Amino acid sequence: MSSIKIECALRERYKIGESPSWEEKEGTLLFVDITDKMVCRWNPKTGEVQSISLEAPVGSAVLRKSGGYIVAMGNKFATLNWKDKTVTTLACVDEDKPNNRFNDGKVDPEGRFVAGTMSQEIRPAVVERSQGSLFTLYPDHSVVKNFDMVDISNGLDWSLDYKTMYYIDSLTLAVDALDYDVKTGKTSNRRTLYKLEKDEGYPDGMCIDAEGKLWVACFNGGRVIRIDPETGKRIQTLKLPIERPTSCCFGGQDFSELYVTSACDKTDENWNTHQYVAGGIYRITGLGVKGMPPKAFAG
Repeated sequence: MSSIKIECALRERYKIGESPSWEEKEGTLLFVDITDKMVCRWNPKTGEVQSISLEAPVGSAVLRKSGGYIVAMGNKFATLNWKDKTVTTLACVDEDKPNNRFNDGKVDPEGRFVAGTMSQEIRPAVVERSQGSLFTLYPDHSVVKNFDMVDISNGLDWSLDYKTMYYIDSLTLAVDALDYDVKTGKTSNRRTLYKLEKDEGYPDGMCIDAEGKLWVACFNGGRVIRIDPETGKRIQTLKLPIERPTSCCFGGQDFSELYVTSACDKTDENWNTHQYVAGGIYRITGLGVKGMPPKAFAG
């Protein structure tokens, strides 16, 4: 078995790097910096990073079948045209909660964009509890609220048979599973799949691999853990040289590389060395498993 290698592949200091997604055709990694209100594209081969600044914190960005991207920013779902840098609002949510913003999101197997909200900080590192909800943007641009009473809506993905959605509300310290009706996009029967242990930090972003196992970035835990949804057990831990990984996705030519975003917002400068950068993007190779290409929004 090949040995696992962890490297800081992009040594930029993003405040809250998030929502990584591999663009197979271009060989680029799409990601956002929530705090700095940016959507970024990075080409690991050339080292080039392109970015577009938006007018509100951007929680997630996803591919769009017809070209460009869909972003969940502020309290809006919007299109982002990369060529002319235009943003067009599709729908607004949480209009009765002006302090809320979108956080993580992902496209489901049928091309719907599922993304959740949270309250913005009321003081450093403190958010109002139970203010967020999980929403689905349908290809016809209608929006449905799946459920509310969410603290920090975070990572999500779907089982390989599409019958289960995995979901993280970070402050619960749990990875949940829900029955998923892929025909309608409706969720039901939410239950806890895995509860993080004390030293594992907060569950943040998440992705699934080709074997149906989940990879969860552990904020303040300095690691990514691999969970077997069938047993609800942790089966692997990747210790990272940074404290605050935020999310992960598989990418590279054959989806065999794990890319991990991270945050440097409010971190101690001592965490940064020349080799390892808080807020950088990390590449992990030699895992012996491949990931799944991301879905694109159908509308």
